Amino acid sequence: MFLNLLNRKEKLKFLDLAIYMIDVDGEPTLIEKRLLDLMLAEVGKDIADEYTFESAKEIDDTIQFFLDSNKVVRNIIFLNLCKILLVDDFYNTSEHLFLEKIQKHFGITPEKRRQLIQVVYDERDIKEKARRVIED
Repeated sequence: MFLNLLNRKEKLKFLDLAIYMIDVDGEPTLIEKRLLDLMLAEVGKDIADEYTFESAKEIDDTIQFFLDSNKVVRNIIFLNLCKILLVDDFYNTSEHLFLEKIQKHFGITPEKRRQLIQVVYDERDIKEKARRVIED
């Protein structure tokens, strides 16, 4: 969501974080792979073609990269990482701890975190409502 607003370097660095988030708890699930495909479509074919799809060796360097970014960029990154965390109903401590690390480094307040997570739930709710409407 809103990944198209990022510049080329930010998109590539976001993918490093996304791949790390997906891989941190082991083998990616089918639903995580589908979400990643949607995110790749949103960042654009040129970025997807350029990306190496390897976990970043130094994830802390990737986090550090975003510390110089503005608040909007950090919020977009955090929002999309929340989507990855919440895409399936399986709660994993490693994912949660990684998201907390990002939150701390990005200076995201508990209230902003709650708001961003609510956006993810609202998006899921509207998609479910739309699915029900078209199926009736």
